[in-house]
Amino acid sequence: MFPVRRMRRLRKSERLRSLVREAEVTKGDLIYPVFVQEGIERREAIDAMPGQYRLPLRGLRKEAQELVDLGIPGVILFGIPARKDAKGSQAYAPRGIVQRAVAEMKAEVGEDLLVITDVCLCEYTSHGHCGIFKGGKVLNDPTLELLARTAVSHAKAGADMVAPSDMMDGRVGAIRSALDEAGCEETLIMSYAAKYASAFYGPFREAASSAPSFGDRKGYQMDPGNSDEALREVLLDLEEGADIVMVKPALAYLDVIYRVKNEFLAPTAAYNVSGEYAIVKAAAEKGYCDERKLVMEVLTAIKRAGADIILTYHAKDAAGWLDGG
Repeated sequence: MFPVRRMRRLRKSERLRSLVREAEVTKGDLIYPVFVQEGIERREAIDAMPGQYRLPLRGLRKEAQELVDLGIPGVILFGIPARKDAKGSQAYAPRGIVQRAVAEMKAEVGEDLLVITDVCLCEYTSHGHCGIFKGGKVLNDPTLELLARTAVSHAKAGADMVAPSDMMDGRVGAIRSALDEAGCEETLIMSYAAKYASAFYGPFREAASSAPSFGDRKGYQMDPGNSDEALREVLLDLEEGADIVMVKPALAYLDVIYRVKNEFLAPTAAYNVSGEYAIVKAAAEKGYCDERKLVMEVLTAIKRAGADIILTYHAKDAAGWLDGG
């Protein structure tokens, strides 16, 4: 009781505040998303995501080394193929863009960088949906085989971890079985376990040319009003063999991150998505906020909610700031 308990005593200097800080972001928490596009010769700016680029294949070795030098432990790759078809065949082609991208990065930095690959069909299908589309709907079970083939092709190319983001039922189990049968039992699965049908994905869909050409993804991605359902989704993915579970988006779903971490005590990732990034960049460009302070507050909030791993487009800047830059 006051005046015996004065809470401000622990806040009076930065050294004291640091000493008792409960959640703190480190470079080791961060994963940087990278877009690699087939058929381009130089990097292309992404208008909706200032500071982010679509990279050519030949630029990936330099990118990988930069991330290692910054102390960022991992990258997640998103591929943009030169051609698309109804079944997204370039997603699982042995010489597909992501498969070659993995090989390039691993050839440059080896085990110094965790290379994670997004496993989905939306960037590769002509219709932009995350699975086989027939009769006005996305077919769940026929899609599983293609997702499993994609994951195995990534693992064979050298990926350390695959990250299915499609939200088909049973895909983690299908991928785990396929990886094990292919001799890739050491390849980890980071599942987009609780992925919401969110408006925050808009800039990403521009970057990856992955917007559905008709309809939406509400039939397979989660309703934003549901958090109990997220726990059921996460439980199923863990039972099917997921090593890490993810909540996406992050900032608008901090309560879900908190519930998932506290319920399962499993390694938990959160994706600080493109729309969340773009909002911060737009406010900073207008002079409405201090970008550095706002970014670090956002990342700290995600960490405080329970995330062990944060996928974020702010990773490079944050790593520099954490080094005192």
